[in-house]
Amino acid sequence: MSAPLTEAELSLAERELGVTFPASYRTYLQQPEPPKPVFLPRRGERGWDWGTSHATPPELLRVPFPHPDSYVAEDDALDAREPDRQTDPEAWQVWDDECGVLEDRKTAGTVLLQEHGCGFATLLAVTGPLAGTVWWDGRATCGLILPLSLDHGGDARPVTFEEWLDHDSWDLLPPGWG
Repeated sequence: MSAPLTEAELSLAERELGVTFPASYRTYLQQPEPPKPVFLPRRGERGWDWGTSHATPPELLRVPFPHPDSYVAEDDALDAREPDRQTDPEAWQVWDDECGVLEDRKTAGTVLLQEHGCGFATLLAVTGPLAGTVWWDGRATCGLILPLSLDHGGDARPVTFEEWLDHDSWDLLPPGWG
């Protein structure tokens, strides 16, 4: 585990990234012995990052995290337009690049908290109306980003970062999620 961030480092990160981290996440980042391991922001030669390849592109961090229901129609329309890769590889490549842009936008406004292998990850929304809530990136198998919740039988409200600290991400997934 790296050294905690100072208030000056946090303020610099927020200013340079164009975001304000949720209060509980800020507090966590300043703890000398945090209760749970997460990827931490560090400033390197190319600016701030979380030390992993599974990260939101920096230019999308300040964009509000979109609720997963908000892009279902766009996803379906894009899938319906997929050209045949064998008969038109150039058109397919243009389509695939467009898919990549949409996939990046799905995690806009999030930071990576934990990787779980096989492409699964726990994300914290840091911008938009869902800032401070924690989500599961399950796109590797089910194509979805799902709320981690204490109540999947009810309203499935996403847990806050503070609530998440007391639970394992796997335990907060909906039944039969994958």
